[in-house]
Amino acid sequence: MLSTRAFLTNSTRIIPSLSSSRFGSTLIVAEHNEEKLAPITLNAITAANKLGSDVSVLVTGGNAAQIGEQVAKISGVKKVLVAQDDKLKNNLPERVAPVVLASQKQFNFSAIVAGGSAFGRGIIPRVAAQLGVSPISDVTQIHSEDTFTRTQYAGNAVTKVQSSAKVKCLTVRGTAFEPAKEGGSAANEKAPATDIKTDASEFLGQELSKSERPDLATAKIVVSGGRGLKSGDNFKLIYDLADKLGAGVGASRAAVDAGYVPNDMQVGQTGKIVAPELYIAIGISGAIQHLAGMKDSKVIVAINKDPDAPIFQVADFGLKEDLFKAVPELTKALP
Repeated sequence: MLSTRAFLTNSTRIIPSLSSSRFGSTLIVAEHNEEKLAPITLNAITAANKLGSDVSVLVTGGNAAQIGEQVAKISGVKKVLVAQDDKLKNNLPERVAPVVLASQKQFNFSAIVAGGSAFGRGIIPRVAAQLGVSPISDVTQIHSEDTFTRTQYAGNAVTKVQSSAKVKCLTVRGTAFEPAKEGGSAANEKAPATDIKTDASEFLGQELSKSERPDLATAKIVVSGGRGLKSGDNFKLIYDLADKLGAGVGASRAAVDAGYVPNDMQVGQTGKIVAPELYIAIGISGAIQHLAGMKDSKVIVAINKDPDAPIFQVADFGLKEDLFKAVPELTKALP
């Protein structure tokens, strides 16, 4: 049975709280790369503090103790649970989920929260299934301990949901919450011991692209290219403009699927969610899936020769022009 009820965002209905007692504590599952805490965890900490409860953070991995020291310095964190084990290296969700469940069993958290990244989307549904509750994904606003705003249908609908689940299992959209700052002094302790099985999955390897440009997820300016660029070689136009602006570089799924750029540059529902101060979309038509990943940008500029391109419906400024003419002129004009 589903444990959530949805309401239209423009509804004026007052939703009473389902909780008859004080909301308990919240557990955040930290994301990191064994060296540094992922920025989206800082957003998740801010979101968790809006629940009005004590916040604990679970850090798992082969180098969890060092990451735990970083987490302990974050404001708003009361306790850090550290699960350091070589079996947890690379944080495969099949291995992390049992640690989360063991922590839940011992401390009886009222909510379990993770960032809305590939990591969080791998953990939270597994945990929710084991607890017998419905996960609530892509939360963009927290109204109370049981009422949230979330997106669905590729961001084409925004709903307000109230959960009666005994444990709220949430993933939160990083761009919707400010990152938590340093200034804390949380206590660190070992996470509850549990049997970690290694037969369900095995880490084989990963390829990480390196760039001197700002990280796409945190850049204040993002320049993205689409299928209109016609080839990967033509993405040099995007790179040149981005370098002039000190911007991160993104791409539409169409450009990624066509092989123009690697998939870690993809912006959209199945890619990265960004909300920079300035987003420049070049040769991008504006499919719903792409808009879901960038429509929260403060200022959106679109360059497309098709006047009927959907991207113009969300753009603050639009230029109807051939990108192969407009982009070089724009790049040249910039200091």
